[in-house]
Amino acid sequence: MVRPAAPAPRQTATAVLDDAVGALAPHTGANELVQRIAAGQEPRSVFATFALEQRQVIASDRLSFQHLARRADGDPPVADFFDLLARGEARALELLAGLLDACELTEREIAGYQPRPGCQAYPSYAARLALSAEPTDVVIALAANFAAWGGYCAAMDGAMRDHYGFPDAARGFFTLFAQPAPELAEGARAAVQHGLDTGQTRPAAAHGYGRLLQAYELMFWNSLGADSGTPPPAGPFL
Repeated sequence: MVRPAAPAPRQTATAVLDDAVGALAPHTGANELVQRIAAGQEPRSVFATFALEQRQVIASDRLSFQHLARRADGDPPVADFFDLLARGEARALELLAGLLDACELTEREIAGYQPRPGCQAYPSYAARLALSAEPTDVVIALAANFAAWGGYCAAMDGAMRDHYGFPDAARGFFTLFAQPAPELAEGARAAVQHGLDTGQTRPAAAHGYGRLLQAYELMFWNSLGADSGTPPPAGPFL
């Protein structure tokens, strides 16, 4: 008598997300600018450029997350995750004001700033994903990117305190992202598990999106590094 095959074990969101974070992590030392800032080797002006570029990034990413939430309207865990991200972008913009003030940027300088193409490639690609990618796959790609981003923000926060003498109000943006975000992590797991259970999630596609997000993330930082006259590293980002 032939026994029926045992059912395949249920794929878990935790395993899928952990795999993405590990597989898509940038190699050690990939972000040379953050390493130099962490050592206090960059001019203070790099923080002003960062703040001006991030104003553009936040505005674009917030719209992308809102659009993804609308696209996932029939999948509540997924929509909830992107709603949470959109609200987080609003909070980030509030905290960024402290850095803009500390850099003594005038309203005229802020309004007249011309963003750098290399810094804006990331939000442009995120907008493309918002239009056409499966939302649960975007959750996986973003989770991998957020892991790297959080580490960069922690390094920036420490450098601002230890080397550049910025007040706490100026560091709030980086402190926000450097801290663990259990609500966001739980939301990502719920969204991805829903995608797995409904057959919407495609981890292979998500890894492709995440690879490009990580590359555009590093492009952002390398473009900021032009302030110091240091050319971007040659070769692949990852």
